[in-house]
Amino acid sequence: MSLYTEYLTEIETRKKQSLHPKPIEDGALVKEIIAQIKDADNAHRADSLKFFIYNTLPGTTSAAGEKAAFLKDIILGDVVVDEITPTFAFELLSHMKGGPSVEALLDLALGDDLDIAKQAADVLKTQVFLYEADTDRLKAAYDAGNAVATDILNSYAAAEFFTKLPDIEEEIKVVTYIAGEGDISTDLLSPGNQAHSRSDRELHGKCMITPEAQVEIQELQKQHPDARVMLIAEKGTMGVGSSRMSGVNNVALWTGKPTSPYIPFVNNAPVVAGTNGISPIFLTTVGVTGGIGIDLKNWVKKLDSDGNPILNNDDNPILEQKYSVETGTILTINTKEKKLYNDAGDQELVDMSSSFTPQKVEFMKAGGSYAIVFGKKLQSFASETLGLELKSAYAPSKEIHHEGQGLTAVEKIFNANALGVTPGTVLHAGSDARVKVNIVGSQDTTGLMTSQELEAMAATVLSPTVDGAYQSGCHTASVWDFKAQENTPKLMKFMHNFGLITARDPKGVYHSMTDVIHKVLNDITVDDWAIIIGGDSHTRMSKGVAFGADSGTVALALATGEATMPIPESVKVTFKGKMADHMDFRDVVHATQLQMLKQFGDNVFQGRIIEVHLGTLLADQAFTFTDWTAEMKAKASICISEDDTLIESLEIAKHRIQIMIEKGMENDANMLQGLIDIADKRIAEIKSGAKPALTADDNAKYFAEVVVNLDEINEPMIADPDVSNADVSKRYTHDTIRPISYYKAEKKVDLGFVGSCMVHKGDVKIVAQMLRNLEKAQGEVTFKAPLVVAAPTYNIIDELKEEGDWSVLQKYSGFEFDDSAPKNTARTEYENILYLERPGCNLCMGNQEKAAKGDTVLATSTRLFKGRVVEDADGKTGESLLASTPVVVLSAILGRTPTVEEYITAVEGIDLTKFAPPLEKPAGTLSAHF
Repeated sequence: MSLYTEYLTEIETRKKQSLHPKPIEDGALVKEIIAQIKDADNAHRADSLKFFIYNTLPGTTSAAGEKAAFLKDIILGDVVVDEITPTFAFELLSHMKGGPSVEALLDLALGDDLDIAKQAADVLKTQVFLYEADTDRLKAAYDAGNAVATDILNSYAAAEFFTKLPDIEEEIKVVTYIAGEGDISTDLLSPGNQAHSRSDRELHGKCMITPEAQVEIQELQKQHPDARVMLIAEKGTMGVGSSRMSGVNNVALWTGKPTSPYIPFVNNAPVVAGTNGISPIFLTTVGVTGGIGIDLKNWVKKLDSDGNPILNNDDNPILEQKYSVETGTILTINTKEKKLYNDAGDQELVDMSSSFTPQKVEFMKAGGSYAIVFGKKLQSFASETLGLELKSAYAPSKEIHHEGQGLTAVEKIFNANALGVTPGTVLHAGSDARVKVNIVGSQDTTGLMTSQELEAMAATVLSPTVDGAYQSGCHTASVWDFKAQENTPKLMKFMHNFGLITARDPKGVYHSMTDVIHKVLNDITVDDWAIIIGGDSHTRMSKGVAFGADSGTVALALATGEATMPIPESVKVTFKGKMADHMDFRDVVHATQLQMLKQFGDNVFQGRIIEVHLGTLLADQAFTFTDWTAEMKAKASICISEDDTLIESLEIAKHRIQIMIEKGMENDANMLQGLIDIADKRIAEIKSGAKPALTADDNAKYFAEVVVNLDEINEPMIADPDVSNADVSKRYTHDTIRPISYYKAEKKVDLGFVGSCMVHKGDVKIVAQMLRNLEKAQGEVTFKAPLVVAAPTYNIIDELKEEGDWSVLQKYSGFEFDDSAPKNTARTEYENILYLERPGCNLCMGNQEKAAKGDTVLATSTRLFKGRVVEDADGKTGESLLASTPVVVLSAILGRTPTVEEYITAVEGIDLTKFAPPLEKPAGTLSAHF
């Protein structure tokens, strides 16, 4: 059977799903299609032409290589195709974005036929995705006196690829569609349980919100053909939880504009909005596609005569509507005035200055941020080659400096890694910064999208300026089903060839490592001055500053070693008092959110950096706090460590990186050994006093300062989705933090889960020690609810085996993962036993394993979003409550939440995380975890 016949069979299968033919990335299939196009009598010729023109993926795919070569032959006259004239062939090349298409255009532009060369030059002047191999050819031709190369370089030096683009519309009509009330998780736009289909954009688009919502959006488009549909989070924030490029892709697919008529199912420029704006990491993704994010502020706090918020019975401010955005409302965005108006244009509703900064307007004009990044580099290259002064066509970076003001920790990191800054300038928050990225992480459910983005921007190799890059396998670790078997090996091969350390060896030499990506990145971050970009919202390290990012921003960081963003403001978090012996550090994390909200009323963390002064906690334990800051809606977080603590954390990281080397995971560039060398250098700097651990200046300026009183934390805390709150907007947030006594030992628990990135070795040791204690006191341990335990990393399991804890867990387990025979179907029913699952995300991700519908789950994970860990059942709402490991374990044993007294008895003698505020001498800070 030919590849084309197989493709036709696949097309028929997709028709049954109401899907169009899948875009083609296989060069061998395109070869067959080209042969059929050349054969005038071929029965499949007409369809082959359509597939070739409209359904072949651009960039560096093998399909794009075959397409570019064939178009070049047509232009040269070597092949004649009536339907594809040389002029049309040039147009098709102009939409292919780089890689083989640029190579073909350069061949033509630098060839002997002057007429063809000029036509090729005109197309090249519109292209921006050029790499060193391309620019080196242009420079060599220019040095040899080639007039066409000189003409192209002059165009690049003037940035005509950008300046000749049409400006964005002065007025944009939008029609509103309320996607939900309250915070809208990106899971609504791109559900985690559909992660396997993200790289198939049309298929994945069918999972956005609901089929009914998709029909309603289409009806709005029919009724208002001159308006763009604006998706809204009413009384909430849009896009909380993750950056989720697939979510933005889905919104763009249903409401945006086609990027090119010759690139299927790739749309851009979506319009999204929220009463409380857009989650910061999601807003970055909106910018990647040239979209518009709007802070509507259409509901405001109701104030009393003294100007104070009026509170309801739950001590929450009462909101009143400033203006309506109910579904079907027509509004007008004036991009010149940067304001949102009513339909008539005579009533200003909200200022939109933050939506139309000069940089964001450039993204919109260029169709996304990638073109701007590459355009700037290309203009600089051309100016330098021609010996011309660079006259940037782009808005100047905002450089904000306050004389006499010190630097926060994040300001110090950004200044240390800044690129292209005016010499001698010190940047403060609010400045636009182009920075070097030190560590990059790609995770497996977004990795195929990242690889597609890399192909689309014609990148073929990891930037040499990146210190470490890792491709994980943790989000699909639970079940080795047909989706994982189809996607994962292909992803690992691509990323390995690109230059990353990969969780799976494409050659099958070393054992697959499904360790949670954030744990691996936390280990390979070996410099507290580093900038980390990762394809997941929980890219929050305890060293350096880390930003969760969409798959495209990850691709850009991998290809260029850079990122561009404003320097965020910081909120300082310090601690006072003493942590009670029976409390777990997870309770400090929850209490921070609770006390912050009590102190300020509003979430001052949202969109900002949390600078948390943990000081004496080692990296794994400190990560518990920084990881949670994603749920606090913070942009990122920075952990301030004391010198000795940082040195010990770096030594642990070195040891774990060495284990990766011994497992055979090192690549040809010796990346892992390079990281150990960086750690050694950093340790030497700290020990010598040449460069102590990162701290902020005493006179740094913060947006706010939060002081957490440890004395007030006297019982375990639970983050509750509050699924029955009368105010829908208050459900499924991470702001409802309750003491365990609130539940009066009456809250039934159907399933306990200890796992995800929020736990470390100490947590798994706690499980083992609690089982020992209960066995000693009762003679046996029985579970009244299932308990699922998923260690974050294989290293942890190896160490637990050496220390005798794993055998205790095995004794009570009714299931233990087996790497030689991994599960190939997800579990749908649970017994009241202990399950020892493979290292990885497991229930927290929600794309493979899930709790039974309607369950009440108590978990250590980070996700309490609707439908993520547990879906609703008929007549019963699923709940995912979040708590510390000892609370989860005890609740699974009891089948309910415990009393405070039961809890204190259960943890007696267990070495929970010790913590004391920096500058106070903590008693035994290292606990049993190391």
